[in-house]
Amino acid sequence: MRINTYGKNIDVTKGMKNMVEEKLGKLEHYFKPETEVHVTFSVQGGKQKVEVTIPLKGTTIHAEEESEDMYASIDMIEDTIERQLRRYRKKLIDKKQSAAAASFADAFTVEDDEADEEIRIVRNKRFDMKPMDVEEACVQMELLNHTFFVFRNAETNEINVVYKRKGNTYGLIEPEGF
Repeated sequence: MRINTYGKNIDVTKGMKNMVEEKLGKLEHYFKPETEVHVTFSVQGGKQKVEVTIPLKGTTIHAEEESEDMYASIDMIEDTIERQLRRYRKKLIDKKQSAAAASFADAFTVEDDEADEEIRIVRNKRFDMKPMDVEEACVQMELLNHTFFVFRNAETNEINVVYKRKGNTYGLIEPEGF
C-alpha cells in the first residue's frame, strides 16, 4: 500500500505524515502492495480536515473527517475507513464480485465476519405530527439542536424531512412517485 499525502492551505508536517501512515498502516493487510492511497489535509475556516481516497477496481473508498485538531481528524479517519471496508467486504462476499475483489489481499475477503457491525435499532420514538410549513420545521430542528427533523408538510400533507447542510444551509426531502 502506497500512501501519497497532499496539503491544501497547509504544509504537511512529518508528524502528520507519520501519524496517517501509522493509522492507515493498520489497514494495510486488506490491500495489495500496489494499492494507492491518497490523503489530503486541508484547513478552512478553523476546521482541520483529512480526506482519504482509495481508488480500487470497480469502486472507490472515500472518507473525510474534520475537527478542530488535525491529529484528531486523522484519528477518526481510520475508524471511518475500516467501517467502510467491513461493509464493502460483506457486499463482495455476498455478491462474489470477483473483479472488485482482485484489488484486495486474500485476507480481506477471507477474514472472520464476527466483528462486523450489525444494524441494531436501540430506540423507537412515536410522536404526533402537527402540520407545519418548512420554515417552522427548520426552527423546530434548531430548537432541538438536531441535524434533521421529520414533519408533516402543511401545504402537501405529506411527511417531509428538513436537514442541516454545510455552510449553515438547509435541505428538504420530499416523497415522490407514490
